[in-house]
Amino acid sequence: MSPQTRTPTRTLARTQATTQATTQASSPRMAWAASAALAVFAALTLAACAPLGRSPDGARGPAAAGTSGQAASTALQAPAASRSWSQFKLQAAQRMMAASPGQTYTGTPPEVLLAVPVLEVELHADGSIKRIDVLRQPRQAKDTVPMAIAAVRRGAPYGDVSRLPRPWRFTESFLFDDQRRFLVRTLAP
Repeated sequence: MSPQTRTPTRTLARTQATTQATTQASSPRMAWAASAALAVFAALTLAACAPLGRSPDGARGPAAAGTSGQAASTALQAPAASRSWSQFKLQAAQRMMAASPGQTYTGTPPEVLLAVPVLEVELHADGSIKRIDVLRQPRQAKDTVPMAIAAVRRGAPYGDVSRLPRPWRFTESFLFDDQRRFLVRTLAP
């Protein structure tokens, strides 16, 4: 055998030995972190492959195109005009939950939550989204913030708010469990 044919075999053997030693030495926490990173990478890769569209509020992205399976299958009813901010906030929370099937849970939230991002949503007079600000970003599970923002966008438009007192904005907290499903705080018991 020539030295050139032995080198790839030796390199492959060294790589396998290093991988095996690293796998044996890593803790379950490291394995979980690696699998979580791989899942996030896969989700971002798939999201980048989706066609872009424009939603009624002017946002661009895969959810705006209406091609995702869950977003396309969830048809929201036209929002009713609200008489107060408390009534509006309840209706908005119900729309966010209805627009995100499979990503939500109901009932009592668990004692220990994975993350609690808090968003402030500013609206136009017709109830479309003008701006979303993050008021509280969790220290861990930072990927829950874009998930919460996407849920707010899926629930839009929220109905005519022109008769409600200004400023036309509301704050909402998202209670994420360990499975990265959320419950909107307004609907929590």
